[in-house]
Amino acid sequence: MKTTKELSRSAACAAKCLMALMKEMKKRGGSIPTKEIDSFITSNVPLTDWEKERAGKMQYYRYMTMTQFYSIDYSKAGFIVKKNNVWYLTTEGEEAMKLGEEGMMRAANQAYRKWVKEKPIVSDDITETEEESEKENIINLEQLESEAIDGIKEFIRKKNPYDFQFMVAALLRAMGYHTPFVAPKGKDGGVDVLAYVDPLGAQIPRIKVQVKHYPDTPIGAPDIRGLVGILSDGDIGLFVTSGTFSSAAKQAASIGKSYLRLIDGNEFIEMWQQFYDKMSDEDKNMLPLKRIAFLGNNE
Repeated sequence: MKTTKELSRSAACAAKCLMALMKEMKKRGGSIPTKEIDSFITSNVPLTDWEKERAGKMQYYRYMTMTQFYSIDYSKAGFIVKKNNVWYLTTEGEEAMKLGEEGMMRAANQAYRKWVKEKPIVSDDITETEEESEKENIINLEQLESEAIDGIKEFIRKKNPYDFQFMVAALLRAMGYHTPFVAPKGKDGGVDVLAYVDPLGAQIPRIKVQVKHYPDTPIGAPDIRGLVGILSDGDIGLFVTSGTFSSAAKQAASIGKSYLRLIDGNEFIEMWQQFYDKMSDEDKNMLPLKRIAFLGNNE
């Protein structure tokens, strides 16, 4: 970024787009899917003709290129977190918004440069060319990760509800739980999976699991209250969806005497990746993964 009093044209473009996105994340409860970022910016951020031009090797719109480029600074500053094709607003990000567009951009770029300088074999003076090259590497890796997550989500989407139910049971087994009951087709009484910490189910907690394969429809509060209603002493509730939870559902899960844990589609994928190596070969085949190594930076 330029070291002049005013932000460069590119940084100023990114600053207003990122501020608008962070305000929208806060409004939505803290996150926004990456696939919605472009349409949100074009509908809600005033853009100049220059910002709407296509430029660069890939001929992307300038405003999206700049937003993606400088979002790395915001990520290194801890203002946002990118995970499983979703951007999340952090508490640090909410606080940084008080600095205004330019102030937050300067703070983010300062944090990014600090991160770069702390890497091994890096000079104290970072040229714009070096900064651009470093960020291009990060963006390329993010793109590969994004494509991988999209592939996993599409694979899950094509599963039927009972397949997804068995996948949830497989994940619980990989986490060390015993799953003596997985509901067959038909009415299940509100419980799709029972999970115990011991083979006999004599110890607590005992987990009652509700599974919904709704990749495109948010889970509402009535479904959450339905699970809470069947929890007894010694039970904890677990609600897993291949999609998302509405704000009302999250609120419903946070009140009441019973402990209830929500796992949405993004977290399910993250946990499947985390516990994949502990699964049996049969369970792995429900969602087989292939690990590919990339050159990292040990940050």
